[in-house]
Amino acid sequence: MGVCIPLLLSGLIKIQKLKFKKFKFKNIMSAQHFDNPEITFQPDHSGGTGKIWKIFWVLSILTIVELALGYFLYLQTGKISNAVGLSTKIAIALLTLAKAYYIVSVFMHLGDEIRNFIMTIIVPLVLFVWFIIAFLADGNSWKNLRNTNAGSTPNKIEQVQKAGEATHH
Repeated sequence: MGVCIPLLLSGLIKIQKLKFKKFKFKNIMSAQHFDNPEITFQPDHSGGTGKIWKIFWVLSILTIVELALGYFLYLQTGKISNAVGLSTKIAIALLTLAKAYYIVSVFMHLGDEIRNFIMTIIVPLVLFVWFIIAFLADGNSWKNLRNTNAGSTPNKIEQVQKAGEATHH
């Protein structure tokens, strides 16, 4: 065993030297034909400014609409019905998702990828958002149960309302 390892190592070293000599010879041959053996490609930047401006205007318009809706909600606090307020908030959330999709598909080049790769990124993201919503809902229900000793005593708000009802009658 002790004799086999040095023989094996010397054989590997000889093979590496042969590969190095072949590699060196190939580079010398290629250097005779070209000034630089490296192949480089210059990026083509022509025609890209129109697409950049289009992206700029789309994202700017979406942002301005979002801000206008948010300002509308701020000014109309208490004056509009809950349905109008909720629908405005949903519209803002949808506009935000549209901007996020546009940014991810264009700037992160995810729109040019194959479907399987896109699903590899989107599915965990959707699950992560679902987990956040589920944990927030669970935390809220736990808070409500804790305030009522797991439902064994009435909530303090219910006690105040019952006491107020008793005095009015």
